[in-house]
Amino acid sequence: MKTIYLHIGNNYSVDVRDIVGIFDMDNTTVSGVTNRLLDKAEKKKEVFYATYELPKSFIITAKGGRNRVYVSQLAASTLKKRLAEGGGL
Repeated sequence: MKTIYLHIGNNYSVDVRDIVGIFDMDNTTVSGVTNRLLDKAEKKKEVFYATYELPKSFIITAKGGRNRVYVSQLAASTLKKRLAEGGGL
């Protein structure tokens, strides 16, 4: 089986099989639940920044019992489009 990676910005790519969800930063961080999830992931050192710019989205991945949150400067709609087109690499 061919592995497909989604390019999420600044030399970061994630295996599409590991993606749990792609979320828009503006629409989801207004929720206390999302803020707690991001805070908990930060404390557990599960957050990886694929940008030094203003973040527009975050991607949650899970593999082998390990969760990660990738913060990206790319819009969730751009990432979803790349995913539909085969990863954007």
